[in-house]
Amino acid sequence: MLKRHARAACTALAAAGLLLAAAGGATAGPAPATAAPTAGTSAAATSAAATLRTAEAPSELLAALRRDLGLTPTQAKARLAHEAEAGATAARLRDRLGAAFAGAWVDGADAATLTVATTRAADAAAIRATGARAAVVTRTLADLDAAKAVLDRAADASTPVRYADPRTNRLVVEETRAGAAARLLAATGTDPALVTVVRTAEAPRPLYDLRGGDAYYMNGSGRCSVGFPVTKGTVNGFATAGHCGRAGTTTSGFNQVAQGSFQASVFPGNDMAWVATNAQWTATPYVKGSGGANVQVTGSVLQPVGASVCRSGSTTGWHCGTVQQHNTSVTYPEGTISGVTRTTVCAEPGDSGGSYISGSQAQGVTSGGSGNCSSGGTTFFQPLNPILSAYGLTLKTTGSGPGPGPGPGDPEPGGTWKAGTVYATGASVTHGGATYRCLQGHQAQTGWEPPVVPALWQRV
Repeated sequence: MLKRHARAACTALAAAGLLLAAAGGATAGPAPATAAPTAGTSAAATSAAATLRTAEAPSELLAALRRDLGLTPTQAKARLAHEAEAGATAARLRDRLGAAFAGAWVDGADAATLTVATTRAADAAAIRATGARAAVVTRTLADLDAAKAVLDRAADASTPVRYADPRTNRLVVEETRAGAAARLLAATGTDPALVTVVRTAEAPRPLYDLRGGDAYYMNGSGRCSVGFPVTKGTVNGFATAGHCGRAGTTTSGFNQVAQGSFQASVFPGNDMAWVATNAQWTATPYVKGSGGANVQVTGSVLQPVGASVCRSGSTTGWHCGTVQQHNTSVTYPEGTISGVTRTTVCAEPGDSGGSYISGSQAQGVTSGGSGNCSSGGTTFFQPLNPILSAYGLTLKTTGSGPGPGPGPGDPEPGGTWKAGTVYATGASVTHGGATYRCLQGHQAQTGWEPPVVPALWQRV
């Protein structure tokens, strides 16, 4: 569990995730940089993508990207801008390619190269027209995810991690003992040609122990970290990892002052929970960054594979890395967790529940992993949007008021779009007499109405 400063304890966090309960919360927040439009990308869309990051990259974020990714401030700013544009472009192409979509990723120290994969050769020209590279492959992302779901149902701790790798168009299964993956493939009837087996000595496990990244304590003993501050009606609280506590578990803050209690929790299956706090605690739109500085949270748009993410936790503080795979399944001793994101960010016990953030966009809460912040490791985060949606929570963001009442706010005039609603990719809404399709999953907020954010909504 993570520690944090008093007021920051309730702040919303954003970034990558480890199942690490023991210490800490985290702050993260990149600044939005502006990049020149890529060929085939409209200036409006590029500008809209840039607004999904903060106006200026905080110095502590730039310093962390230098330390963990070896980037100069100029390179870090360029990378953040490129990632914002790549996320918008990849989302539009995923919508256009439909069932043929086979994944997307960015490459290069500045993340300037976006590759989008498809199973239809005829799609290549349309992909290249956006400035992205095209990869024609044999299996769709949906095909790989379906095959992974079969493996998930039969996996145990000897094959702890499984994911679809868009770069190789294959599944990856990590095994802790020789032959474990082969036995899993045989038991499920999975074609070995579909799978790359990786031997690992890592054993992901929950490491039990509020601003995002601050520490909180459960029932006066174990410690975890605050993920992201949220509201539900007039109630303040925070999102965190489910393995940190069950419904009814009481919490105290980083300062050991009575704080609140878990309202709902899921673990295993997913790793999500939320804590409602008492009147002494107030949700803020910040994550605890390097040196304790506040990092702003402006939204919850999930970034693509290859994008940079930073994590805040009460044990190890602020660390950065990259997104490796989304929708990963990992089997801990307690059971299988599905739908988490795999990252190269390090973490240690007590960082559990803390924030993962990319730019200024909240990504998820630390679930679990392996390794440490001395030798490095692999970590996993539970994406934040499913937590917000499951429990009817509103992410605290900069510029947001006290928040709407329970659940989404009132319908906007002339349409079904509502501020406060969590929209998944592909969702359809109306606004101002027109129909729009959601390109990137996010929680809607005032100022991000469909007509003004083409990075998030496409008119149909």
